[in-house]
Amino acid sequence: MSLGILGTKLGMTQVFDEAGKAIPVTVVQAGPCTVTQVKTNQTDGYSAIQVGFKEVKPKSLNKPELGHLSKSSAPALRHLHEYRADNPSEYSLGQEIKADIFTAGQIVDVIGASIGRGFAGYQKRHNFGRGPMAHGSKNHRAPGSIGAGTTPGRVYPGKRMAGRLGGKRITINKLTVIRVDPEQNLLLIKGAVPGKPGALLNIVPAKNLKRSSQ
Repeated sequence: MSLGILGTKLGMTQVFDEAGKAIPVTVVQAGPCTVTQVKTNQTDGYSAIQVGFKEVKPKSLNKPELGHLSKSSAPALRHLHEYRADNPSEYSLGQEIKADIFTAGQIVDVIGASIGRGFAGYQKRHNFGRGPMAHGSKNHRAPGSIGAGTTPGRVYPGKRMAGRLGGKRITINKLTVIRVDPEQNLLLIKGAVPGKPGALLNIVPAKNLKRSSQ
């Protein structure tokens, strides 16, 4: 099943396996998500399921958004996302997608926005080495040369320099689901995932598992 789920990061903790070994896990509030649209090849040219997540007050959305959600009798939902589905007829408008679509031991990819670090220098952003720290040095954390002079007479695009760090969409591949709590819609995923507590996450079944197992 290629269907995924939206959720929020709650934080990190640890659990213990049968051998008593501590396993670091991230606790994710996965869903419940509401099916807000079913797309088929006949109507849209491709097969997909659109789901909504995180109920908010109706005044937080505009009229077109509320009108779209009213077709599935869904409440006001902040986030909408599509998942490709081989057989979209298996789903119906208003159906809830919960954490039980995953099982313990399943390998997943987690997509989210990394924590924003603000404006960062060369050492923090790109792991550059620093200059001498002696009293006479004037190049402690400076960039050094950023290009030649007359030729080309400019700095090439993409040059690694100081700037805004983090706050970008990243994917952590091939994480293991350690535990599923269907009653509270919780997923315990081994390791760290993007973002800070409260961040939006997209959890999908991992891709290219055959390649990684060779």
